[in-house]
Amino acid sequence: PAVSWDFPPSKVTPGGALASPTPRPRPSPRAIETSPALESALSAQGNELNQLLAALPADDYALVDAQLTDVILNVGDVMAEQNAAFANVLFVETGMLSVVNQIGSGSIEVGTIGNEGFSGLSVLLDDGIATSRTLVQVPGTGRQMPAAAFTQFCDERPKFRRLMHRYAHAFLTAVAQTAACNLTHQLNERCARRLLITHDRMNGDDNLPLTHQCLSAILGVRRSGVTVAAGALQHSGFIRYTRGVITVTDRKGLEGAACECYGVVRTQFDRLKA
Repeated sequence: PAVSWDFPPSKVTPGGALASPTPRPRPSPRAIETSPALESALSAQGNELNQLLAALPADDYALVDAQLTDVILNVGDVMAEQNAAFANVLFVETGMLSVVNQIGSGSIEVGTIGNEGFSGLSVLLDDGIATSRTLVQVPGTGRQMPAAAFTQFCDERPKFRRLMHRYAHAFLTAVAQTAACNLTHQLNERCARRLLITHDRMNGDDNLPLTHQCLSAILGVRRSGVTVAAGALQHSGFIRYTRGVITVTDRKGLEGAACECYGVVRTQFDRLKA
């Protein structure tokens, strides 16, 4: 059954916490490619936390960087509302977003977004309407640009477009694998897989801000089922949990407890770095 999320209430701002940011002046491609601005962009790109932005050619990055606005991601912030137009495309730096679909009176998670990607896939696919709700599960930071600017970059910068398409392929692979996983694998395996996905986005922090209620919504099961699954993982020494926090104590053991779906999806996203 679908379960309601237990995030605190927050202001809904479709497309980003700053729905209508004022972009920095955008220099022309010629100005960037023939001026010290390119050297400045190269320096900034070396510190870029989002993997897609870090992988862009320097001239593309310089143009994109001029349109990006910094955003603070607070738990429960709604970055895109289901069936609403994307105002912005958000590149995650730290933290994690959950992509959820409404089912009856509750919701179930269909995907996640960390610093390997961006929120706004519908914009890339020339639609612009969010088919799911996207909200912040793990707090952090991001950088966003107007959806219209993102579309223009896709039209004008082939290397930018190809990289975004490669990410779209990896994300859709993850969504498909999650659907298959939910139907075929045991809850203990699915729970371990989902904890690993969150752990990957914690920048070395072993403490995952996940409640049993949140996990029940993510996995689409009753809270009692999550309590049993998490209890088994804790009994094996892979995790330790207190109210509102699950601590990973044995990463290797947790990987062994997870189904093969974790590795399949991880491989797809690792290919983006190649």
